[in-house]
Amino acid sequence: MDFETKQAIIEAMMFATGGIVTTQDIMKALEIGSSEIEIVMMKLREKYEKKSSGIELLKVEDGYQLCTKKEYYEYIYPLIDKRAKPNISNSALETLAIIAYNPKITRAEIEAIRGVSSDGTIYKLLEYNLIEEAGRLDAPGRPNTYQTTKDFLKMFGVSSLDELPELPKYKLDENEQIVLDEILTENEKNENKIDEV
Repeated sequence: MDFETKQAIIEAMMFATGGIVTTQDIMKALEIGSSEIEIVMMKLREKYEKKSSGIELLKVEDGYQLCTKKEYYEYIYPLIDKRAKPNISNSALETLAIIAYNPKITRAEIEAIRGVSSDGTIYKLLEYNLIEEAGRLDAPGRPNTYQTTKDFLKMFGVSSLDELPELPKYKLDENEQIVLDEILTENEKNENKIDEV
């Protein structure tokens, strides 16, 4: 089977499923290795990156999915769903960030970080399928733990949580308040200048 045929078959698989097609699924269907699949996907990605295409290829964990380009969302959304566009509040984004950077975190831990109740926010994120239950913690009451979903990765355009930006470094000051390293370093420099005078 030639390269173009393999590429066409993989493209058809992704189009027909409308969802994520894993590398394992492709390997079973075509009896090819993962390195050959990566080459095919690289060529497909180049094809879809052209300005004339309304489609893009996303890598999501160990799989791939064909999606419409983000810039055409406003034209496509009314055709697919007649409901109002879902809006994610700032509190939901904050909770989502906490869960993304702390997979398998409990509701109590989220609330300890945020300082407010997060029940409603967690239910809304579950409804949008941006988070899911990740099991139960082996502790009194066996609380649920939460993690992000593949829909989260697709929405934010990353293939894994490892691609999230690194959090800034921080220190605690004498009042047990968080101080970013850059700010603390700047203050220390100013204090040293004062001491020298």
